[in-house]
Amino acid sequence: MFAEKYRMDGRVAVVTGGGRGIGLSCVEVLAEHGATVVIAEIDLATARDGRAAMQAKGYEVGIQPVDVTDSASVDRLAEAVLSEHGRIDVLVANAGIARSGVAAEDVTDEHWLNVNDVNYNGVFWCNRAFARIMLKAGRGAIVNIGSMSGLISNRPQKQTYYNAAKAAVHQMTSSLAAEWADRGVRVNAVAPTYIETAMTMYRHENDGMIDVWLRDTPMHRLGRPDEIASVVHFLACDASSLMTGTTVVADAGFTCW
Repeated sequence: MFAEKYRMDGRVAVVTGGGRGIGLSCVEVLAEHGATVVIAEIDLATARDGRAAMQAKGYEVGIQPVDVTDSASVDRLAEAVLSEHGRIDVLVANAGIARSGVAAEDVTDEHWLNVNDVNYNGVFWCNRAFARIMLKAGRGAIVNIGSMSGLISNRPQKQTYYNAAKAAVHQMTSSLAAEWADRGVRVNAVAPTYIETAMTMYRHENDGMIDVWLRDTPMHRLGRPDEIASVVHFLACDASSLMTGTTVVADAGFTCW
């Protein structure tokens, strides 16, 4: 009874930013549990690299181009996946950028708008486009990738623009969940700690940054992409069928202090 709740056979899932990092781990866990998975990327070379990595593990996945900052591009993605597979059951809205380390008084309009266009607007465009399909079908699960930065103010790096965008994703998640709950579409989010991915590589360029991060983390370590993907899988499958509007914090205890 319980094991079958984690299976995803016959379901179609789309992962934005799925070519590497957390996104690629999400692709793998969903494919491992039987889903047909599509990697959606702005950079098709990254998408192809992700697909090759999955093929090496025995999983065949699709790829589609998307620019999440362009709502028309997102709509085309949803239509293309629906046309090819006939259904869409899961969206993992993972695409995101950081551009951390700029003080608020020095942030340009371009910087602010770029981070928010990807991390907030892009998540909404994806939720809207895929929910339209899911609502017609009366079923679906959306998992948004937020951040513990939507709950705290990070140190030592300055990133008000990033923190604000991720906090907005959390609020958007609960608001959309409330709107769609009685029509079969669940919306949840994951709020990770610092994860060992390309997005956090800038820590090596800042003396002492990693020391502060580890000092402030009760587990005294960074997270791994697979640890976040495991939470995403839970929220995407039937094991979490009673959950919607929730932001699951996976932060190695960071927000406890």
